[in-house]
Amino acid sequence: MANLKSKITLNVELDENRVPEKINWTAQDGGITNAEAKAMMLSVWDSTAQESLRIDLWTKDMPVDEMKIFFHQTLVAMSSTFNRATQDDKMTATMKDFCDYFAEKLELNKK
Repeated sequence: MANLKSKITLNVELDENRVPEKINWTAQDGGITNAEAKAMMLSVWDSTAQESLRIDLWTKDMPVDEMKIFFHQTLVAMSSTFNRATQDDKMTATMKDFCDYFAEKLELNKK
């Protein structure tokens, strides 16, 4: 059997103070080539240390209102991923309730 690989590439352009100005990414298997992004969150699991390692970046021109929407959508996606990974319906419902609360407090549903 062939050893399949998939490559995802992230390119971050920084200003003189090392603040991200541009983020572009490519995932050829997904049909994405050098697409622009204003923010990203990447988490990987270090099984040896039993901890997650993260990279959170956003460009200096990322609007705060878009950041709030980005966080909300990320939390909703994490709830779905948690359910697929654990089949823990009770905790998934609790997480989704928090997502609804988050959106309500930030008035995201009024837009």
